[in-house]
Parts: sequence; structure tokens; C-alpha cells
Amino acid sequence: MKFKSLMTAVALAASTLCAFAHDAVEVQNAWARATVKGQMATGAFMTLTADAGAKLVGASSPVAGVAQVHEMKMEAGVMKMAELKGGLDLPAGKAVELKPGGYHVMLMDLKEPLTNGSTVPVTLIFKDAKGTEIKQELKLPVAMSAPGGMGKPAAMDHSMHNMHGDKPAAK
Repeated sequence: MKFKSLMTAVALAASTLCAFAHDAVEVQNAWARATVKGQMATGAFMTLTADAGAKLVGASSPVAGVAQVHEMKMEAGVMKMAELKGGLDLPAGKAVELKPGGYHVMLMDLKEPLTNGSTVPVTLIFKDAKGTEIKQELKLPVAMSAPGGMGKPAAMDHSMHNMHGDKPAAK
């Protein structure tokens, strides 16, 4: 009887693992922008593809006090950046690019500079179509611009980012 229960538990765990692997989000070309001394925020960029559709709802990193999914967009001729409330939709099978000047993971209240050539741990938090939360741990290379020349080098200066929504502080 105990053996049958054990085998049932193993089969259930294996089917859950297969479902998780099937619904996983593929991460490609991931990187984080290097910072300079005193810079308290930066961005992380990548391309995400969800097999069955999902939502990027958050992020965390031990090097940042705050990590959020952000969007930059033009409004009335002014470039604005803000947290993407409710997360970023990842339609099934469609690659969604997080890049300078668009969607990105914002790392704020940095505890240390991110140096060119190092790596930074980042955990992405997804929700699948059923609302199940899935965490995916990554080690992102840190660079001054996108590896392979992709993206817009130095397109985003996060040193002036104000996470409270007030007017930017003067330099």
C-alpha cells in the first residue's frame, strides 16, 4: 500500500515537473547595464518567449533594494518611465523584447555598483494563464551596452530615476 502511494506521488510530481517545463519562459540575450560609482539604478534587458502565454509580474535581485517591471514611452512629446502595473503580457509563442527605451526590468536602490564584465543574479517572477507564480533565476552579464551591439547603447540614463513619482532631482 505504501509503495503504491509513493509511486502515485512520484508520478504526480513528474507530471507537475513536465507541466512546469512545458510552460517555462525562454530567456534570450539577457544583460544588465553597468553602472558608475554613485549610480543607484540601472536596467536589465532580454527577450522573453512563453510557450503557453504568461505575464512577467515582478523581479528581484540581492544587489537591488527594489526591482520592478518598467515601460518607457512617449507621452505628449515627453519620454516617461514608470512601473508597469499588472505586469507585462507574454503572448503564447511570441517573443517580447525588453530593451533600452522600452520595456525593461528596473533595478533600483543598488547596494553596489554593477561592473562591466561581471554578472548579477536576477529572479524573474511570472504568472501563467492559471495564475500560478513561477520564479526563474538568472545570472545576467553586466555590460556597458547590449552584447553583440544589439539595442541602443547608453539610451537610458537611470541615474536620475525617481521611484516616488516626484519631479526629478536637480543634478
